[in-house]
Parts: sequence; C-alpha cells; structure tokens
Amino acid sequence: MSASAFALARYRLRATFYKNWSGYLAVVLLVGALGGLAMGSIAGARRTESAFPMYLATTNASNLQANIWNLGESINGPATKNLVRELTHLKGVKSVASAPSMLVLPLAPNGQPAPTAGAIEGDEVDIEGSTGGMYFRSDRVSVIAGRLARANSTSEMNATTLAAHFLHWHVGQVIRFAAYTPAQVQSPTFDPSAANASSVHSVKLVGLIEFTDQIASDDVDRLPSFVLMTPALTHLWQSSSALPFYGFTLTDGNSDVAAVEREIIHILPRSTVNAFHLTSIVTGQVQRASKPESFALGVFGAIAAMAALLIAGLTLARRLSADATDQSVLRAMGASSFTAALDASLGLLAAVLLGSLLALVVAVLLSPLTLIGPIRQVERSPGFAFDWTVLGIGVAVLVVGLGVFTCALAYRMATRRFGERHEPIEHRSSIVDAASRAGLSVAALVGLRFTLQRGRSQNSVPVRSVIVGAALAITVIVATVTFGSSLSTLNSHPALYGWNWNYALDTGAGGTVPPVAGQLLNHDPDVAKWTGFSFGDAQLNGLTVPLLSGQIRAPLSPPILSGHGLDANNQVVVGAATLAQLHKKVGDTIYFSYGAKKNAPVYIAPTPVVIVGSATFPAIGTSGTLHPSMGTGVLFANNAEPASFRRVTSSSDPNLNGPDIVVVRLRKGVSSRVGLASLRAISVKANKVLAADPDAAGDSTFVVGVQRPAEIVAYQSTGATPAVLSSALVVGAVVALGLALANSVRRRRRELALLKTLGFTQRQLATTVAWQASLTAFVGVIVGVPAGIALGRWLWILFAREIYAVPEPTVPVLQVVLIAFGALLVANIVAALPGRIAARTSTAMVLRAE
Repeated sequence: MSASAFALARYRLRATFYKNWSGYLAVVLLVGALGGLAMGSIAGARRTESAFPMYLATTNASNLQANIWNLGESINGPATKNLVRELTHLKGVKSVASAPSMLVLPLAPNGQPAPTAGAIEGDEVDIEGSTGGMYFRSDRVSVIAGRLARANSTSEMNATTLAAHFLHWHVGQVIRFAAYTPAQVQSPTFDPSAANASSVHSVKLVGLIEFTDQIASDDVDRLPSFVLMTPALTHLWQSSSALPFYGFTLTDGNSDVAAVEREIIHILPRSTVNAFHLTSIVTGQVQRASKPESFALGVFGAIAAMAALLIAGLTLARRLSADATDQSVLRAMGASSFTAALDASLGLLAAVLLGSLLALVVAVLLSPLTLIGPIRQVERSPGFAFDWTVLGIGVAVLVVGLGVFTCALAYRMATRRFGERHEPIEHRSSIVDAASRAGLSVAALVGLRFTLQRGRSQNSVPVRSVIVGAALAITVIVATVTFGSSLSTLNSHPALYGWNWNYALDTGAGGTVPPVAGQLLNHDPDVAKWTGFSFGDAQLNGLTVPLLSGQIRAPLSPPILSGHGLDANNQVVVGAATLAQLHKKVGDTIYFSYGAKKNAPVYIAPTPVVIVGSATFPAIGTSGTLHPSMGTGVLFANNAEPASFRRVTSSSDPNLNGPDIVVVRLRKGVSSRVGLASLRAISVKANKVLAADPDAAGDSTFVVGVQRPAEIVAYQSTGATPAVLSSALVVGAVVALGLALANSVRRRRRELALLKTLGFTQRQLATTVAWQASLTAFVGVIVGVPAGIALGRWLWILFAREIYAVPEPTVPVLQVVLIAFGALLVANIVAALPGRIAARTSTAMVLRAE
C-alpha cells in the first residue's frame, strides 16, 4: 500500500509540477532566504562573541600585568631593579616577561630631535622594549600591515597604526634614534641632541601592529600609541630603559590571579606603589564591546527564525488549502487518507528540504558579513565560516519543524470525509456591514470583505494568515527601529554610559588639580556643579578593582542603577560587572584592603565596607592602568583610608595634594562652546600656579570632553551589516505579503469574474485588490506598531543591563509614523501586480473552468 501511495504521489507530482511550480519555488525561496538569514545571524552572534577569547588563546596572553615604582622616583628605583628573578620564583608564576620604557628619540638629519619627536614628548607615543619575549612570545601583537620585526634584529621595529600616523612614518622607512640614560633625562640641563646621546642607531619600520589590550580600548586607553623595539634592540639599549611593565603567565591561569597579586605585594620594598592590570578585565571589556553586535545579531536571528517558520508555515498552509479539492476527489475515488496526505505533501516536503539546504548556503555566504565589532581588525580568517552546530540545528529545525507541520496539516485535511465541508459556513462581518452603512464605494466594500472574510468552499482564502504575516512584518520593523533608536540615544547621551557631567579638568599621569582651580570654578557663572575624584586600585575580597574616590554626598557622581550613593566612610558603590565578579549584591558587606602589612604605612588592613549601591561608571582614569569603565569600578569615600596611609601618600605642597581629576557640569542653557572656553581659561590660570611651584614643575591641567567606554567606541566598527540584514528581513516580509495577495487573487478568480460580469471595470477590480492590501497593512499596523514598540523596549532594557548601561529605551515616533504610512504604500505597490492580474482575468475562461 505504501509503495502504491508513493508511486501515485510521484506520478501526480510530475503531472502537476508545471501548474504548481511557482508555489514550490516560493516555499524554497522563503525558507532559504529567511532561514539562511536566521542561521547566519545566530552563527555570526556566536562567532562575534567567541572571537576574542579564541584570538587571545593564539597570542599566549599573560594572565596578570603590573606597573611597580617607588614613591618619589620618576624613572628608576630599587623597586624596578632585579625584580624579574624574584617574581619568576613566586609560587604560581610560570613565566615573567617585561616591556621597559625606552629613553630614545627619533632624530632629524641635522642631529636634532625630529619634529615628530614632539608626539613622543607629548605622551601621544610611547617607545617600548621587550625582555623575556614580551610581545613576541608572550602577549603577541597582531600584524596589521607589513610583518613582525625579527626578535634578534637590532635594525627592525614595529609601530601601531596610530603611532605611525602621529609620527608620519610608513612601512619601510628607516629612522635614526638617539638613546639617553635615566640620569641624562632627569637632569635639569638635558639636551636631547645627537651629540649628547649615549648612542645613535638606525632602525627600519617593518610593520604596523595592534596590541591585545587596545583592540577594543576606551578613550582613556586610546593614547599613548606605541613603537615596539625588538628584544635585541632592548638589550643593546639596556642602559636606556626604565620603569618596565611586567607580564605574568600563571600556572593555574586566571583562577590564581588574586593569590599571585598578594605574593607580589609581599616581596616589594617599603614605599612601593603598584598598579595591577588583569587580562580577564580586558577580555570582559572586549566582550562587552562586542556584546551589542552579538546580542543584536542573536536577537535578529531569533526573530528571523520565527519569521521563517511562521511565514513559511502560512505559505505551506495556503498551498495545502489550495489543493483541498484535489484531495477530496482522490478520497472520492477510493484513495486512503495516507495516500491523499502524501499526494498533498510530497512536493511541499521536497520544497522544504531544498529550501533548508539553500538556507545553509545563504548562512555560509553571509558569514563574512556577520563577524562584526572590534575583533574583525585582527581576525586571521574573516572569510567564510562554518558553525556546524548552528547550521546543523538550523537545518534540522527547518526540515523537521516545517515537515511535521506540513504532514500533520495534510493528514488532517485528508482525513475529512468526502462531502464534509472544508470551511465553516461564512458569516457576514459586522465591520463590512458597518462600512456599507457608512457609504463606502462598492470596490472598497468588496476589498474589505476580501480582507476579513474567508470565502466559501474551495474558493476560501486563509485571510488570518495574511493579516498575521503583515502584523509580524510591522512588529519586526518597529522593534528594530526602536532598538536602534535606543542605541543612538545611548551613543548621544553620555550620562547613560557614566559620563554624568560635561567636561573635566584632567592632569594626565601623576599630576593633581591645584586648589586654585576649585576656587575659580566656585565663582564661574557658567558652572553649575563640580566634584574632584582620585584614581587607584585596591582589593575587594581579594579581587583587584579600579577605585574612584570622592567626597560623601558629592554634587556629581556616576549614575546610580540601584541603591543610593555614598553617605558614610564605610560605604562603597560598586559597578554592576564588578558586583557580579564579587558574587555580591547591594546590602552585602565586603572587605577593602591595599598592600602588605610589612609595607606599612603604605598599607590598608582588610576593612569591612557596605555595598550601598550599584552604578554605571565612566571611562575615567590613567591610560595603561586598571581604571573604571561602564560596569567596572568601585566608588569609595576620600577618608576611607587610615590616617597613616593618607599621611605617607600625601604631599605637604597643597598644589600636589588635590584630586586627579575635576568633573564639571555646566549650567542649563550654557552652550558647549562657551563652557569649554570658560574651563580652558581656568586651566590656563591653574597652569600658571603650577609653573610657579618648583615642586610641581612639568605638571599641568587640561580640559577633556566626553571619554567613551570601549562599548561605545566599538559601535563605529559595525559597518553596514545591521542595515543589510534588516533590509533582507523586510524584503522577505514584503515578498511574503505579495505572495499572499497573489494567492488571494488566484483563489478568488471566480468571484472576480462574477464581479466583471456584474459590471465591474478593470479599474474597480484593481481598486478592490488595492483596498484589500491597504486594509491588510492597516490591521498589521494597528497590531504590529504597539507590539513592535513593546518588543523593542524590552529587548533594549535587557541589552542595556547586559552591558551595564543606564536602561533608558526611546521610541522614534517620527520613524514609527513613517513606517505605518510606508507599510500602506508598500502594500499598494506590492498589490499592483495582483491587481493587474485580477483586472485582466478573462471572465469566460474562469467561469468555463468552474
């Protein structure tokens, strides 16, 4: 019986293929396009999210980095000499590499520092060396152009793209460098000419590179950029190196970081200051920077998957409904329900299978587009990718899901007894009756009836599926623009990512803002509020975290997400990401500490503090150190440290004992231009005070604008991918609507022919179809707009909490209105072809066929 059923189904498929090929093709294209879009987006989300950890594994990244220096010593001191041997023998340390700062300058042909050396002296460019394989074996840099310098070469070097831009260098250029000793550089009479250099050497720039921790850096870490000298050059210029930056590879990886930090602290001499930087922090920062893209791709893929299943399902249902009469005839001729169901579904199952395979191809073709975000610049293979987990599950879901749906619906239709009504008795629509009483034209009334009433028997049309499809399309589009508008709002409102003020008076590394700046700010009519903060890091329950210290109940503070700000010295406000790392919540008590007991008074014993709030922290601090940003950081009170600690870390000179940065909010109505000019004038006056202070020689203040976190900076690297994918989904929805309208016209041929017989002109028939399309779109707008707004807002709030931003969704009212009108316009454009077909339908041929 099964063999004969298959034989009949195959015969019927071949015999009717010419008649039904367009329907099968529609299924293949819809499943292939929307399914491929869904699988490609979800695979892209996984690839974007996992790209940086995979890349990091190829660089032999260290687990912990540290800057170590003595208080009062600017270049070298006991804490930075002969430490590598001691550090290497610490328990849990596998290897130690370092990158010392190189006291070298590029020279012009006349032997004087080249004009570009100003970029180096101005902290836009740092020149670093390498010992122990730093950046060559450990924390390997990525080559953007050219090649990596040979480690054993004394005539080759690399530079970051930004450093080459500042210095006006190009790959292949040879530059002469003059090297100096720390004593020369610290001398008040230092003359950086070639004649006074300890040595002069020519080096060739062989490639442009990118450092791991600058792949997704915030504006704080954007500068300095770097020139990297080889280990051989570093050894040649070892007398011209200072203040090494240490990288530690640990035996147990990131899990042992806190223990190794405590060991390092315990072996350091008295009056030593340290600043730790964790690779896990960089990883988290890059992943959060990539999260908008991966999250958006994942959500988009999920929506596309639902759209693929729903739209394809509705198309399959319409196709099966169109064949209902043939199945009734087969049953009347003695065919079993299995035979009838197989006959109805065989061609559609083949179309679903072909469409699923096409979806796999589409997903692979989309893969080069779907790796987005900052990691794309260093991805070694950004081409086609095969995520067999997503592709395999996706194809299985399409084939099994749509196949089971097709078989179940076909069998349900085939089990009806011959002569049983295929459609319920049609009832008049109250809406149509109301429109009739309102005096709408006949063409409009017929279009309204075609939209809301299914019709009778074999001419019935699944109107609900058409309306659901339209509503789904509008929902997806409105949700997308709502999410996009909220993302734009986040980009354009710095307070939502922690920058809760307009400008800041900064001092760079090592300086403080003198008290005169505060006095001037108090009397400036353009300034509404100001607050000073200091930077540092410490341990909370053994976890190294960046600190932002300020006064209790400060006029300005990072935006609070939950709880409240500081009201007492024993309270802290913690970033949401740091809170998750600590496995704590608002209201819990944690222990705050710094240094080792033997280093007292540069020591803070474990002190209990209460977490009173969580906040979104600004990107603020010193470049190259662990600093607050978005969800990372801790705000604590200025007076939380012991008095002995404050005495030894403070200066008797008040100009050197101020905050590291002063943040300023302008009065409402003051323009950015006026406010900036006012603050620059204050900066000039503060710098005159510092210049007159011998102890503050070389220190200065400057005005900085918004400092963006890595998450915001990374949005610029998304390119046109989101627009391309969204456009593809919209096109799929429009095509689905066009197919639904064309199917409706085909199914209502008899009614259209009768209308022509009763005197309808071609224009009236086309108007009828236009009314049907317009009303379908109108219902879709009424349902889809509020549903899309709700979905877009919910997705944005979920996303904002994931990246630790202030969750403030916005609705683009004008865009939503344009989408509503655009839906009506597009529906009428799509209806033009079915309307023309309806107008040109031959009455005699249709009625004869009936």
